[in-house]
Amino acid sequence: MKPSRILIMGAAGRDFHNFNTYFRDNDSYVVVAFTATQIPNIEGRLYPPELAGPRYPVGIRIYAEAELPQLIRELEVDQVIFAYSDVSHEQVMHIASQVLALGADFRLMGPRATQIASTKPVVSICAVRTGSGKSQTTRRVADALRGLGYKVAAVRHPMPYGNLVVQAVQRFGEYDDLDEYECTIEEREEHEPHLARGIVVFAGVDYERILREAEKEADIILWDGGNNDLSFFKSDFHFVVADPHRPGHERTYHPGEANLRMADVVVINKVDTADNANVAAVRESVFALNPGATIVEAASPIFVDDPGAIRGKRVLVVEDGPTLTHGEMAYGAGVVAARRFGAAEIVDPRPHAVGSIVETFKKYPTTGAVLPAMGYGEAQQRELGETIANTPCDLVIVATPIDLRRVVKIDKPSQRVRYELQEIGQPTLADLLKAKFGAKK
Repeated sequence: MKPSRILIMGAAGRDFHNFNTYFRDNDSYVVVAFTATQIPNIEGRLYPPELAGPRYPVGIRIYAEAELPQLIRELEVDQVIFAYSDVSHEQVMHIASQVLALGADFRLMGPRATQIASTKPVVSICAVRTGSGKSQTTRRVADALRGLGYKVAAVRHPMPYGNLVVQAVQRFGEYDDLDEYECTIEEREEHEPHLARGIVVFAGVDYERILREAEKEADIILWDGGNNDLSFFKSDFHFVVADPHRPGHERTYHPGEANLRMADVVVINKVDTADNANVAAVRESVFALNPGATIVEAASPIFVDDPGAIRGKRVLVVEDGPTLTHGEMAYGAGVVAARRFGAAEIVDPRPHAVGSIVETFKKYPTTGAVLPAMGYGEAQQRELGETIANTPCDLVIVATPIDLRRVVKIDKPSQRVRYELQEIGQPTLADLLKAKFGAKK
């Protein structure tokens, strides 16, 4: 029988993983193309033969998602695999309808087909939307497990924006490794807080190989999820973070709803800054979709070095990029800090943006009057710096998970916002982890 001709829709993450785990060595299929979206400058590249394997001696082309209809026709595609995250159910079905109208099958792949089993226990931290607070939850889990005597390694959801062969298996043990792998701002935001705690981070493209390396160094593996994607590894304890600033999204976004339904523990984060009615609405969603899950309510308190420096100032707020873009938030911790500490005005950066930052605002119109910390390469980092320099303000509030000032030159007074997870009442994450794993003997 002729192998089915497959096109995988992705964003340089889940798409590569589905290929590696299910299609690469499967003679029943031939993958004829990837498409890419969400991340700039991914399309036009090649999934290299070194990673694609002997069945693909010239690699596999990566196209822009806008070319999907033409590709289905010209490449005689039988089946389209949807393989990226943080997309509304409505948008997924619009894409499915487009594919079906062109005669191809449309497919979503589940954990049984794509998750990898570990020889060590796996604790996974995922979310219902980008920007819910996965990273701070992962840090809290890591601290709790280390307090129980376990050595942990964090495996981060892929962000392979450079040379895919070089990035196939990445180990980050110290800050210099971030420079060696030419990490983007987004990658640094995820890796640096772990490194500051002495936790080794693994990432890359080939997660079977990555997992085997992580297993050599840890008692327990932490899956540190990206967007609202599912874990790449079979999980022994699955935490999912929900955001009451976006009530209802926990049941209307893919694959966030699936994550919620699979969760052992649901962390309702940011209850300190959300409306009580919205917290209650998310809690009711959890009860309805996953009545067996344990619910932990948590705050995400903010801290700045000098709150008085903000009072009365015209401020430019720089927020975490993905939270504002495909996370669709119009504000984050930086805006909360500006309002709480008495800023006179939040200056809109959009009239002063340059280059790809202009395009980011056009593509994501819900971003609002704040600046997403886009930095998917040196050119975009320069344009981010130029936008900051162009914006007339007294002070820059930096609310990215890393100190952006180490990567982008900011020749203006600035204050950095920090935030960590704090559970409200009981059970705490440490209580749950101790009950699950006990103390290391």
